[in-house]
Amino acid sequence: MNAHPANPTPLNQASQTVEQAIRSRVSMRAFTQQTVDKQTIADILELAARAPSGTNTQPWKTYVLQGASRDTLVDKVCAAHDAVRADPSLAQQYREAYDYYPTEWVSPFIDRRRENGWSLYGLLGITKGDKDAMHAQHQRNYRFFDAPVGLMFTLDRVMGRGSLLDYGMFIQNVMLAARARGLHTCPQAAWNGFSSIILPHIGASDSEMLVCGLALGYIDEAAPVNTFYTPRVSAADFTTWLD
Repeated sequence: MNAHPANPTPLNQASQTVEQAIRSRVSMRAFTQQTVDKQTIADILELAARAPSGTNTQPWKTYVLQGASRDTLVDKVCAAHDAVRADPSLAQQYREAYDYYPTEWVSPFIDRRRENGWSLYGLLGITKGDKDAMHAQHQRNYRFFDAPVGLMFTLDRVMGRGSLLDYGMFIQNVMLAARARGLHTCPQAAWNGFSSIILPHIGASDSEMLVCGLALGYIDEAAPVNTFYTPRVSAADFTTWLD
């Protein structure tokens, strides 16, 4: 059994550090080419594994792509993305293992989605109807936004929906641990549709499904896209108090 830390950080200091990591975590969409030390990545994942999971199943499995493995996957998926644009019927070949988004959008969720999309495109100078620019920006996902490290997270298909909840807590830990080390991230469900390309590339077994990808690296401070900061509704708007 793992022992508790012998010398835990004082609570007031720890709470300040955690709050700072949460508040500074933003999905960055432009990274520098500065490499990330392998031990740093290993430390982040080791810490993230302290996430809770139902009956301690720990359902997460992580693949870290750097160098040639990263670059080759980028080339494969970008080529497939371009091919689908040229022939939309090819989209039937690329299906997500689970529905990340609803099949039918309703308010207020569709409103927030539209605000998010057009705010980002507006910042980048992409006008409505500019399909070439939209395609290019969407394809930035499949380049990990130039981050030198790409992570792919998989889940054994035998597991239930609850494991996706566990997975979310694990990935949040990854992102916060990265912030504590001066790194930034961008969680990416955009990869999910190309799992038929990704899973063989990373050597995943037939029993695994892709949960999402994640870009990890150092922020490009000069990139205007990284000034994009999404709003949040107040806690008062989503909380019901029962006495």
